[in-house]
Amino acid sequence: MKTVVLEVRSLAETLTDASRAMKTGRADRAAHIAFATPELLWQVLTAKRWELLKALCGAGPVSIREAARRVRRDVKAVHGDVTALLNAGILTRTADGDIEFPYKAVKVEFMLQAA
Repeated sequence: MKTVVLEVRSLAETLTDASRAMKTGRADRAAHIAFATPELLWQVLTAKRWELLKALCGAGPVSIREAARRVRRDVKAVHGDVTALLNAGILTRTADGDIEFPYKAVKVEFMLQAA
């Protein structure tokens, strides 16, 4: 199953993992998209955008109009959410101009610790 992990981690941690993967020639099984802070993750991953990702998960390429139909929302509002998710690297755009969430599973990972 093609999985993406949305996580909160520092740039240093991300670079360390990338360096290890390059040295060993073995990458993680899942794709990773990292955010610097939990606040940034939740700024990008709003409730409406999460709903959109659920509708697109494993669906293949679709038009923005089709995505809006699937979540029963206005096309203009969905277009704004799609733009934010494209900018964050969570969605991709196909050569035809459709959008795609190229994963079949999503894992959101971060830890809250006492100060």
